[in-house]
Amino acid sequence: MAKKLKIKTKDRVIVIAGRDKGKTGEVLKVLPKEDRVIVRGINIARRHERPTRVSQGGIVDKEVPIHISNVAHVDPQHNLPTRVGYRVLEDGRKVRFAKRSGDVIDL
Repeated sequence: MAKKLKIKTKDRVIVIAGRDKGKTGEVLKVLPKEDRVIVRGINIARRHERPTRVSQGGIVDKEVPIHISNVAHVDPQHNLPTRVGYRVLEDGRKVRFAKRSGDVIDL
């Protein structure tokens, strides 16, 4: 059974540990089997790529996965790292909310 992760694609996250500590970005992809996420503009590495019909090849800067424990959600109200909780609304929907401010993350 796959793990339940509180970070999803298109979430705004902040890096809380590592080389890019303090930077924020949008989650491009979640890799639940490896407990990693790929974040736009974070953890950039240079990769050598072979030329193909589509791309020219050469040395390319790419985002590489970062462990999910090194990122945290950005609070929509304070722009600071926050933990995430779940809440059931009056209409019966289960949504994520920021524990720092209480604002709903899912809309």
